Amino acid sequence: MSAPTVSGATPKKDNAVKVSLASMIGTVVESYDFFIYATAAATYFGTVFFATDDPIVGALYSFATLAIGFLFRPIGGYLAGHFGDRIGRKRVLIWSLVVMGVVTTLIGVLPTFATIGIAAPIMLIVLRIIQGVAYGAEWGGAVLMAVEHAPERRRGFFGALPQIGIPGGLLLANGVILATSGLPGDWAWRVPFLLASVMVIIGLFIRLKVAESPAFEAVKEQGEVLKAPALEAIKQDWRSILRVIGLRLAETGGYYVTTSFVVSYVGLAAITDSRNVLVGTLVGSAIGLVSHLAYGAWSDRIGRKKVYLIGSIFTIAFGIPMFLLINTGSLVMIVVAVALSLVLSHDPIFAVESSWFSELFPANRRTSGISLGYNGAAIVAGFLPFIATAVYGAVGWMGPALLFTLLGVISTAVAITARETAPAIVGTAKAEQPILEGVR
Repeated sequence: MSAPTVSGATPKKDNAVKVSLASMIGTVVESYDFFIYATAAATYFGTVFFATDDPIVGALYSFATLAIGFLFRPIGGYLAGHFGDRIGRKRVLIWSLVVMGVVTTLIGVLPTFATIGIAAPIMLIVLRIIQGVAYGAEWGGAVLMAVEHAPERRRGFFGALPQIGIPGGLLLANGVILATSGLPGDWAWRVPFLLASVMVIIGLFIRLKVAESPAFEAVKEQGEVLKAPALEAIKQDWRSILRVIGLRLAETGGYYVTTSFVVSYVGLAAITDSRNVLVGTLVGSAIGLVSHLAYGAWSDRIGRKKVYLIGSIFTIAFGIPMFLLINTGSLVMIVVAVALSLVLSHDPIFAVESSWFSELFPANRRTSGISLGYNGAAIVAGFLPFIATAVYGAVGWMGPALLFTLLGVISTAVAITARETAPAIVGTAKAEQPILEGVR
Protein backbone atom coordinates (compact mmCIF):
# COMPACT_ATOMS: atom_id res chain seq x y z
CA MET A 1 0.00 0.00 0.00
CA SER A 2 1.30 3.41 -0.86
CA ALA A 3 1.41 6.35 1.50
CA PRO A 4 -0.38 9.47 0.30
CA THR A 5 1.00 12.94 0.43
CA VAL A 6 -0.73 15.11 3.02
CA SER A 7 -2.96 17.60 1.24
CA GLY A 8 -2.95 21.30 2.07
CA ALA A 9 -0.79 22.93 4.69
CA THR A 10 0.97 20.82 7.29
CA PRO A 11 -0.93 21.05 10.60
CA LYS A 12 0.64 23.57 12.94
CA LYS A 13 2.94 22.21 15.62
CA ASP A 14 2.78 23.48 19.19
CA ASN A 15 6.00 24.52 20.92
CA ALA A 16 8.05 21.33 21.20
CA VAL A 17 9.45 22.20 24.63
CA LYS A 18 6.00 22.97 26.02
CA VAL A 19 4.46 19.76 24.68
CA SER A 20 7.36 17.57 25.81
CA LEU A 21 7.33 19.06 29.30
CA ALA A 22 3.56 18.56 29.54
CA SER A 23 3.97 14.92 28.48
CA MET A 24 6.83 14.49 30.95
CA ILE A 25 4.96 15.95 33.92
CA GLY A 26 1.92 13.80 33.23
CA THR A 27 4.16 10.74 32.95
CA VAL A 28 5.79 11.63 36.29
CA VAL A 29 2.37 11.53 37.93
CA GLU A 30 1.35 8.22 36.35
CA SER A 31 4.75 6.66 37.02
CA TYR A 32 4.63 7.77 40.63
CA ASP A 33 1.26 6.07 41.01
CA PHE A 34 2.54 2.85 39.45
CA PHE A 35 5.90 2.73 41.23
CA ILE A 36 4.63 3.33 44.75
CA TYR A 37 2.66 0.13 44.27
CA ALA A 38 5.82 -1.75 43.24
CA THR A 39 7.76 -0.43 46.24
CA ALA A 40 4.89 -0.98 48.67
CA ALA A 41 4.44 -4.52 47.35
CA ALA A 42 8.10 -5.25 48.07
CA THR A 43 8.10 -3.75 51.57
CA TYR A 44 4.59 -3.79 53.09
CA PHE A 45 1.88 -5.73 51.28
CA GLY A 46 3.04 -9.26 52.16
CA THR A 47 1.96 -8.79 55.77
CA VAL A 48 -0.68 -6.06 55.33
CA PHE A 49 -2.86 -7.79 52.72
CA PHE A 50 -1.82 -11.45 52.83
CA ALA A 51 -1.09 -12.00 56.54
CA THR A 52 1.69 -14.55 56.10
CA ASP A 53 4.66 -15.06 58.41
CA ASP A 54 6.80 -16.62 55.67
CA PRO A 55 8.77 -13.77 54.05
CA ILE A 56 9.30 -15.53 50.70
CA VAL A 57 5.63 -16.51 50.45
CA GLY A 58 4.62 -12.95 51.35
CA ALA A 59 6.95 -11.57 48.67
CA LEU A 60 5.55 -14.00 46.10
CA TYR A 61 1.97 -12.99 46.90
CA SER A 62 2.82 -9.30 46.68
CA PHE A 63 4.73 -9.64 43.44
CA ALA A 64 1.86 -11.69 42.00
CA THR A 65 -0.46 -8.71 42.50
CA LEU A 66 2.22 -6.51 40.95
CA ALA A 67 2.31 -8.84 37.94
CA ILE A 68 -1.47 -8.72 37.54
CA GLY A 69 -1.30 -5.02 36.77
CA PHE A 70 1.23 -5.70 34.03
CA LEU A 71 -0.92 -8.49 32.65
CA PHE A 72 -3.74 -6.02 31.98
CA ARG A 73 -1.55 -3.26 30.58
CA PRO A 74 -1.91 -4.56 26.98
CA ILE A 75 -5.67 -3.97 27.30
CA GLY A 76 -4.89 -0.35 28.14
CA GLY A 77 -2.48 -0.26 25.23
CA TYR A 78 -5.12 -1.62 22.87
CA LEU A 79 -7.72 0.91 24.05
CA ALA A 80 -5.19 3.76 23.90
CA GLY A 81 -4.22 2.74 20.38
CA HIS A 82 -7.79 2.40 19.17
CA PHE A 83 -8.99 5.72 20.56
CA GLY A 84 -5.66 7.56 20.21
CA ASP A 85 -5.65 6.84 16.49
CA ARG A 86 -9.38 7.59 16.15
CA ILE A 87 -10.14 10.61 18.37
CA GLY A 88 -6.67 11.91 19.19
CA ARG A 89 -3.68 11.34 21.48
CA LYS A 90 -4.60 14.15 23.88
CA ARG A 91 -8.02 12.89 24.99
CA VAL A 92 -6.69 9.45 25.82
CA LEU A 93 -3.88 10.95 27.89
CA ILE A 94 -6.33 12.99 29.96
CA TRP A 95 -8.58 10.03 30.72
CA SER A 96 -5.69 7.70 31.59
CA LEU A 97 -4.34 10.26 34.05
CA VAL A 98 -7.72 10.71 35.78
CA VAL A 99 -8.39 6.98 36.11
CA MET A 100 -4.87 6.29 37.37
CA GLY A 101 -5.12 8.97 40.04
CA VAL A 102 -8.53 7.87 41.32
CA VAL A 103 -7.54 4.20 41.57
CA THR A 104 -4.23 4.93 43.28
CA THR A 105 -5.97 7.11 45.85
CA LEU A 106 -8.50 4.33 46.52
CA ILE A 107 -5.65 1.88 47.23
CA GLY A 108 -4.53 4.31 49.92
CA VAL A 109 -7.82 3.89 51.81
CA LEU A 110 -8.26 0.12 51.43
CA PRO A 111 -8.96 -1.83 54.61
CA THR A 112 -6.33 -4.46 55.44
CA PHE A 113 -6.54 -8.24 55.85
CA ALA A 114 -6.68 -7.79 59.62
CA THR A 115 -9.83 -5.68 59.18
CA ILE A 116 -11.94 -7.48 56.57
CA GLY A 117 -10.06 -10.69 55.81
CA ILE A 118 -9.91 -12.14 52.30
CA ALA A 119 -11.93 -9.24 50.87
CA ALA A 120 -8.88 -6.99 51.32
CA PRO A 121 -6.57 -8.71 48.80
CA ILE A 122 -9.50 -9.18 46.41
CA MET A 123 -10.21 -5.45 46.42
CA LEU A 124 -6.50 -4.75 46.02
CA ILE A 125 -6.33 -7.01 42.97
CA VAL A 126 -9.37 -5.36 41.33
CA LEU A 127 -7.87 -1.90 41.78
CA ARG A 128 -4.51 -3.16 40.56
CA ILE A 129 -6.15 -4.44 37.36
CA ILE A 130 -7.73 -1.04 36.68
CA GLN A 131 -4.43 0.64 37.47
CA GLY A 132 -2.68 -1.59 34.94
CA VAL A 133 -5.19 -0.72 32.21
CA ALA A 134 -4.82 3.01 32.91
CA TYR A 135 -1.03 2.88 32.91
CA GLY A 136 -1.06 0.88 29.69
CA ALA A 137 -2.95 3.74 28.05
CA GLU A 138 -0.43 6.38 29.09
CA TRP A 139 2.93 5.89 27.45
CA GLY A 140 2.08 5.71 23.74
CA GLY A 141 0.15 8.97 23.61
CA ALA A 142 2.61 10.81 25.85
CA VAL A 143 5.67 10.07 23.74
CA LEU A 144 3.84 10.59 20.45
CA MET A 145 2.73 14.06 21.50
CA ALA A 146 6.40 14.91 22.07
CA VAL A 147 7.83 13.19 18.99
CA GLU A 148 5.15 14.39 16.56
CA HIS A 149 5.51 18.01 17.66
CA ALA A 150 9.33 17.89 17.54
CA PRO A 151 11.66 19.09 14.74
CA GLU A 152 12.58 16.07 12.64
CA ARG A 153 16.27 16.04 13.55
CA ARG A 154 15.60 16.45 17.26
CA ARG A 155 13.00 13.76 17.77
CA GLY A 156 15.42 11.73 19.87
CA PHE A 157 15.98 14.60 22.28
CA PHE A 158 12.35 15.72 22.60
CA GLY A 159 11.14 12.12 22.66
CA ALA A 160 13.45 11.52 25.64
CA LEU A 161 11.79 14.30 27.66
CA PRO A 162 8.62 12.30 28.46
CA GLN A 163 10.89 9.38 29.34
CA ILE A 164 12.28 11.47 32.19
CA GLY A 165 8.86 11.05 33.71
CA ILE A 166 9.77 7.44 34.54
CA PRO A 167 12.87 8.17 36.68
CA GLY A 168 11.11 11.31 37.88
CA GLY A 169 8.13 9.28 39.05
CA LEU A 170 10.39 6.64 40.58
CA LEU A 171 12.48 9.31 42.28
CA LEU A 172 9.37 10.90 43.71
CA ALA A 173 7.81 7.56 44.69
CA ASN A 174 10.85 6.22 46.50
CA GLY A 175 11.54 9.60 48.08
CA VAL A 176 8.02 9.69 49.51
CA ILE A 177 8.26 6.05 50.65
CA LEU A 178 11.52 6.84 52.46
CA ALA A 179 10.09 10.03 53.95
CA THR A 180 6.97 8.26 55.25
CA SER A 181 8.68 5.05 56.42
CA GLY A 182 8.84 6.38 59.97
CA LEU A 183 5.12 7.13 60.21
CA PRO A 184 3.13 5.01 62.66
CA GLY A 185 1.13 1.98 61.57
CA ASP A 186 -0.34 1.81 58.10
CA TRP A 187 0.26 5.50 57.44
CA ALA A 188 3.77 4.61 56.24
CA TRP A 189 2.32 3.10 53.04
CA ARG A 190 -1.06 4.88 52.89
CA VAL A 191 0.22 8.46 52.66
CA PRO A 192 2.17 7.92 49.39
CA PHE A 193 -1.00 6.57 47.73
CA LEU A 194 -3.18 9.38 49.04
CA LEU A 195 -0.81 12.03 47.67
CA ALA A 196 -1.65 10.83 44.14
CA SER A 197 -4.86 12.86 44.12
CA VAL A 198 -2.96 16.14 44.48
CA MET A 199 -0.51 15.30 41.72
CA VAL A 200 -3.23 14.24 39.29
CA ILE A 201 -4.86 17.67 39.55
CA ILE A 202 -1.53 19.32 38.71
CA GLY A 203 -0.84 16.97 35.79
CA LEU A 204 -4.35 17.36 34.40
CA PHE A 205 -4.14 21.15 34.44
CA ILE A 206 -0.89 21.05 32.45
CA ARG A 207 -2.06 18.51 29.87
CA LEU A 208 -5.19 20.45 29.05
CA LYS A 209 -3.02 23.34 27.82
CA VAL A 210 -1.32 21.58 24.88
CA ALA A 211 -2.50 21.20 21.27
CA GLU A 212 -3.37 17.91 19.61
CA SER A 213 -0.67 16.05 17.67
CA PRO A 214 -0.04 17.53 14.18
CA ALA A 215 0.42 14.04 12.77
CA PHE A 216 -3.04 13.03 13.97
CA GLU A 217 -4.53 16.26 12.59
CA ALA A 218 -2.89 15.46 9.24
CA VAL A 219 -4.43 11.98 9.26
CA LYS A 220 -7.87 13.51 9.92
CA GLU A 221 -7.43 16.09 7.16
CA GLN A 222 -6.45 13.37 4.73
CA GLY A 223 -9.45 11.24 5.72
CA GLU A 224 -7.16 8.39 6.76
CA VAL A 225 -8.61 7.73 10.24
CA LEU A 226 -9.20 3.98 10.49
CA LYS A 227 -12.31 2.38 11.98
CA ALA A 228 -10.28 -0.18 13.91
CA PRO A 229 -6.67 1.05 13.99
CA ALA A 230 -5.53 -1.36 16.70
CA LEU A 231 -6.79 -4.35 14.72
CA GLU A 232 -5.17 -2.98 11.58
CA ALA A 233 -1.87 -2.58 13.44
CA ILE A 234 -2.04 -6.19 14.57
CA LYS A 235 -2.77 -7.34 11.02
CA GLN A 236 -0.25 -5.19 9.16
CA ASP A 237 2.45 -4.34 11.71
CA TRP A 238 2.66 -7.49 13.80
CA ARG A 239 6.34 -7.96 13.00
CA SER A 240 7.16 -4.47 14.24
CA ILE A 241 5.01 -5.01 17.34
CA LEU A 242 6.90 -8.22 18.16
CA ARG A 243 10.17 -6.41 17.54
CA VAL A 244 9.19 -3.68 20.01
CA ILE A 245 8.35 -6.34 22.60
CA GLY A 246 11.76 -7.94 22.16
CA LEU A 247 13.55 -4.60 22.30
CA ARG A 248 11.84 -3.70 25.56
CA LEU A 249 12.72 -6.84 27.53
CA ALA A 250 16.19 -5.72 28.64
CA GLU A 251 14.91 -2.29 29.61
CA THR A 252 11.67 -3.06 31.41
CA GLY A 253 12.61 -6.50 32.71
CA GLY A 254 15.99 -5.40 33.98
CA TYR A 255 14.38 -2.33 35.51
CA TYR A 256 11.93 -4.27 37.66
CA VAL A 257 14.54 -6.82 38.69
CA THR A 258 16.68 -3.89 39.87
CA THR A 259 14.04 -1.67 41.45
CA SER A 260 11.51 -4.21 42.79
CA PHE A 261 13.11 -7.62 43.25
CA VAL A 262 16.37 -6.32 44.73
CA VAL A 263 14.44 -4.35 47.38
CA SER A 264 12.91 -7.63 48.51
CA TYR A 265 16.07 -9.68 47.93
CA VAL A 266 18.32 -7.83 50.38
CA GLY A 267 15.79 -8.55 53.13
CA LEU A 268 15.19 -12.17 52.17
CA ALA A 269 18.95 -12.82 52.06
CA ALA A 270 19.50 -10.82 55.29
CA ILE A 271 22.05 -8.63 53.49
CA THR A 272 20.97 -5.17 54.54
CA ASP A 273 18.00 -2.87 55.09
CA SER A 274 15.84 -2.43 51.98
CA ARG A 275 16.12 1.34 52.38
CA ASN A 276 19.73 1.11 51.18
CA VAL A 277 18.45 -0.15 47.83
CA LEU A 278 15.99 2.74 47.71
CA VAL A 279 18.91 5.13 48.17
CA GLY A 280 20.60 3.58 45.14
CA THR A 281 17.38 3.91 43.19
CA LEU A 282 17.14 7.57 44.14
CA VAL A 283 20.71 8.22 43.00
CA GLY A 284 20.25 6.38 39.70
CA SER A 285 16.92 8.10 39.05
CA ALA A 286 18.38 11.53 39.77
CA ILE A 287 21.17 10.90 37.26
CA GLY A 288 18.51 9.62 34.84
CA LEU A 289 16.94 13.07 34.71
CA VAL A 290 20.03 14.14 32.75
CA SER A 291 21.20 10.90 31.15
CA HIS A 292 17.95 10.33 29.23
CA LEU A 293 18.28 13.69 27.52
CA ALA A 294 21.93 13.05 26.73
CA TYR A 295 21.20 9.63 25.23
CA GLY A 296 18.22 11.00 23.29
CA ALA A 297 20.28 13.86 21.82
CA TRP A 298 23.10 11.44 21.01
CA SER A 299 20.68 9.19 19.12
CA ASP A 300 19.85 12.15 16.85
CA ARG A 301 23.52 12.24 15.84
CA ILE A 302 24.70 8.61 15.71
CA GLY A 303 21.41 6.72 15.42
CA ARG A 304 18.88 5.03 17.68
CA LYS A 305 20.36 1.55 17.34
CA LYS A 306 23.90 2.40 18.46
CA VAL A 307 22.71 4.14 21.61
CA TYR A 308 20.32 1.30 22.33
CA LEU A 309 23.09 -1.30 22.06
CA ILE A 310 25.09 0.50 24.75
CA GLY A 311 22.36 -0.39 27.21
CA SER A 312 21.51 -3.91 26.03
CA ILE A 313 25.15 -5.06 25.89
CA PHE A 314 25.81 -3.59 29.34
CA THR A 315 22.80 -5.58 30.60
CA ILE A 316 24.47 -8.78 29.39
CA ALA A 317 27.73 -7.94 31.12
CA PHE A 318 26.37 -6.57 34.39
CA GLY A 319 24.04 -9.30 35.75
CA ILE A 320 26.56 -11.17 37.90
CA PRO A 321 28.68 -8.11 38.88
CA MET A 322 25.54 -6.30 40.04
CA PHE A 323 24.61 -9.03 42.50
CA LEU A 324 28.22 -9.42 43.66
CA LEU A 325 28.24 -5.73 44.56
CA ILE A 326 24.88 -6.01 46.32
CA ASN A 327 25.97 -9.11 48.24
CA THR A 328 28.73 -7.13 49.97
CA GLY A 329 26.06 -5.44 52.07
CA SER A 330 27.96 -2.17 51.79
CA LEU A 331 25.74 0.87 51.29
CA VAL A 332 28.24 2.37 48.83
CA MET A 333 28.47 -0.83 46.76
CA ILE A 334 24.71 -1.26 46.70
CA VAL A 335 24.18 2.32 45.58
CA VAL A 336 26.81 1.86 42.85
CA ALA A 337 25.21 -1.40 41.67
CA VAL A 338 21.66 -0.06 41.47
CA ALA A 339 22.67 3.31 39.99
CA LEU A 340 24.85 1.70 37.31
CA SER A 341 22.05 -0.67 36.36
CA LEU A 342 19.68 2.25 35.87
CA VAL A 343 22.07 4.68 34.15
CA LEU A 344 23.97 2.31 31.86
CA SER A 345 21.53 -0.56 31.32
CA HIS A 346 18.07 1.02 31.45
CA ASP A 347 18.56 4.66 30.40
CA PRO A 348 20.26 4.27 26.97
CA ILE A 349 17.52 1.88 25.91
CA PHE A 350 14.58 3.76 27.34
CA ALA A 351 15.76 7.15 26.07
CA VAL A 352 15.56 6.08 22.41
CA GLU A 353 12.42 3.94 22.57
CA SER A 354 10.03 6.86 22.09
CA SER A 355 11.63 8.13 18.87
CA TRP A 356 12.73 4.75 17.50
CA PHE A 357 9.39 3.00 18.05
CA SER A 358 7.40 5.98 16.73
CA GLU A 359 9.39 5.99 13.51
CA LEU A 360 8.56 2.32 12.89
CA PHE A 361 4.80 2.88 12.37
CA PRO A 362 2.62 5.03 10.04
CA ALA A 363 0.68 7.89 11.65
CA ASN A 364 -2.83 6.45 11.35
CA ARG A 365 -2.00 3.39 13.45
CA ARG A 366 1.08 4.63 15.30
CA THR A 367 -0.49 4.89 18.78
CA SER A 368 -1.77 1.35 18.35
CA GLY A 369 1.54 -0.06 17.16
CA ILE A 370 3.78 1.40 19.83
CA SER A 371 1.24 0.91 22.64
CA LEU A 372 0.66 -2.76 21.81
CA GLY A 373 4.38 -3.45 21.55
CA TYR A 374 5.30 -1.45 24.64
CA ASN A 375 2.64 -3.06 26.82
CA GLY A 376 3.07 -6.50 25.32
CA ALA A 377 6.53 -6.58 26.88
CA ALA A 378 4.94 -5.65 30.20
CA ILE A 379 3.29 -9.09 30.37
CA VAL A 380 6.77 -10.61 30.68
CA ALA A 381 8.29 -7.82 32.76
CA GLY A 382 5.50 -7.83 35.32
CA PHE A 383 6.20 -11.43 36.25
CA LEU A 384 9.98 -11.01 36.49
CA PRO A 385 10.11 -9.95 40.18
CA PHE A 386 7.94 -13.01 40.92
CA ILE A 387 10.13 -15.24 38.74
CA ALA A 388 13.33 -13.79 40.22
CA THR A 389 12.02 -14.46 43.73
CA ALA A 390 11.09 -18.04 42.87
CA VAL A 391 14.46 -18.67 41.19
CA TYR A 392 16.29 -17.17 44.14
CA GLY A 393 14.37 -19.43 46.50
CA ALA A 394 15.45 -22.43 44.41
CA VAL A 395 19.07 -21.75 43.47
CA GLY A 396 20.21 -18.58 45.24
CA TRP A 397 21.36 -15.22 43.89
CA MET A 398 22.96 -16.60 40.73
CA GLY A 399 19.49 -17.34 39.35
CA PRO A 400 18.21 -13.74 39.20
CA ALA A 401 21.66 -12.57 38.10
CA LEU A 402 21.56 -14.83 35.04
CA LEU A 403 17.94 -13.87 34.42
CA PHE A 404 19.04 -10.23 34.19
CA THR A 405 21.77 -11.20 31.70
CA LEU A 406 19.39 -13.31 29.60
CA LEU A 407 17.12 -10.30 29.08
CA GLY A 408 20.08 -8.41 27.64
CA VAL A 409 20.91 -11.27 25.29
CA ILE A 410 17.38 -11.40 23.88
CA SER A 411 17.07 -7.65 23.34
CA THR A 412 20.53 -7.33 21.81
CA ALA A 413 19.71 -10.04 19.28
CA VAL A 414 16.50 -8.24 18.32
CA ALA A 415 18.24 -4.85 18.08
CA ILE A 416 20.85 -6.16 15.69
CA THR A 417 18.09 -7.15 13.23
CA ALA A 418 16.04 -3.92 13.62
CA ARG A 419 16.32 -1.09 11.10
CA GLU A 420 17.72 2.33 11.89
CA THR A 421 15.26 5.25 11.63
CA ALA A 422 17.10 8.39 12.80
CA PRO A 423 16.89 11.16 10.15
CA ALA A 424 20.60 11.93 10.50
CA ILE A 425 21.39 8.37 9.44
CA VAL A 426 18.66 7.39 6.95
CA GLY A 427 18.07 10.84 5.46
CA THR A 428 15.47 13.55 6.02
CA ALA A 429 12.96 12.59 3.32
CA LYS A 430 12.75 8.95 4.33
CA ALA A 431 12.45 9.80 8.01
CA GLU A 432 9.85 12.58 7.75
CA GLN A 433 7.44 10.77 5.44
CA PRO A 434 6.08 8.16 7.91
CA ILE A 435 5.77 10.70 10.74
CA LEU A 436 3.16 12.78 8.90
CA GLU A 437 1.52 10.16 6.70
CA GLY A 438 -1.03 7.44 7.14
CA VAL A 439 -1.56 4.46 4.86
CA ARG A 440 -4.38 4.37 2.33
